[in-house]
Amino acid sequence: MADEDQETRAAKSPKAAKAKPAKAKPATEVSAAEMPGMAAALTPADPRKTRGSKPAAKAKAKPAGAKAPVKGAVKPDRVTARSVIAKGAKGAGAAGRSGKAPRATGAAGKAGTARVSGTAGTARARGSRKAVGPRLAATAVPRQVGESPLDVNVFDFKGVPSGEVKLPEAIFGQEPNMAVMHQALQRQLNNARQGTSATKKRGQVRGGGRKPFRQKGLGRSRHGSEREPSMVGGGTVFGPQMRSYRQEMPRKMRRLALRSALSVKASEGRVSVIDGFEALEVPRTRVIVEMLGSVGVEGRTLLVLAAANEMVSRSAANLPWAKTILASNLNLYDIFTHDHVVIARDALQLIEETFA
Repeated sequence: MADEDQETRAAKSPKAAKAKPAKAKPATEVSAAEMPGMAAALTPADPRKTRGSKPAAKAKAKPAGAKAPVKGAVKPDRVTARSVIAKGAKGAGAAGRSGKAPRATGAAGKAGTARVSGTAGTARARGSRKAVGPRLAATAVPRQVGESPLDVNVFDFKGVPSGEVKLPEAIFGQEPNMAVMHQALQRQLNNARQGTSATKKRGQVRGGGRKPFRQKGLGRSRHGSEREPSMVGGGTVFGPQMRSYRQEMPRKMRRLALRSALSVKASEGRVSVIDGFEALEVPRTRVIVEMLGSVGVEGRTLLVLAAANEMVSRSAANLPWAKTILASNLNLYDIFTHDHVVIARDALQLIEETFA
């Protein structure tokens, strides 16, 4: 009986009441769409955060497909005329170095950029010598007549247009080969070197046959000759010696380079044709200057003749910006160092026969 009373007392105690299992409620089905809302409703709010706080602002809805800003991203620069010019200059320098575009040559374009000075008709390029030429109005080279750059005007000796001629396409209408032109120009410059610079070695210097002083006892460094490289008046170590810089190049490649250079000049509109050089009976520099000025030539000019003409050569000899050359002696150096090429009409056929 005592044991039963103890059991009944333990069952009626509050601890036992707490330990009684709660009756299970029937489970209800919850859809997936209702789960987030129910989770938010069942989560108790923190009184420390909600007490006295302002209502949170509603977040603005972002359009579909919008990307989140990347931390540390640099905003793109605004496109301006200065930025476009700078990008174009960088592209032009890279193209000139890679050989995709002909590099500007001559007195007004060796450095790639020219600066027009106050005197009309003159220009100065950074890193190049001062440009010379006829002091004419600073205008662009006149465009030639015809749909193709090979169609050019023919001027008489007074500079008046007298007709039209088409330049030979086999010479002036070829695709420029920059690599061959570069190789041909380097060959021409190297072949023009004399290679006569030389120094005397120790065995070539006169004198030095006896020992300058005894080996020991003077406290000086030992020497066996007065013509040692370390002595004043001695020989030179590893100095330049006479050598030949000559380079060979196949004839077909040389002619291809010349055709490429003339094609570049023709595409730029810097080739003019003049008929009637024989009309000059007396050497007159003023006549040559007026004739070239009426044609529209600017800068350094190369006059190409079919045969030797003493009157024309003597008339142009006083002009530092003009040079006379025969058609059979055309070369890359003269074409690249002159801005405009003026060809006699009878020299066109000779150029086609020689270099085609």
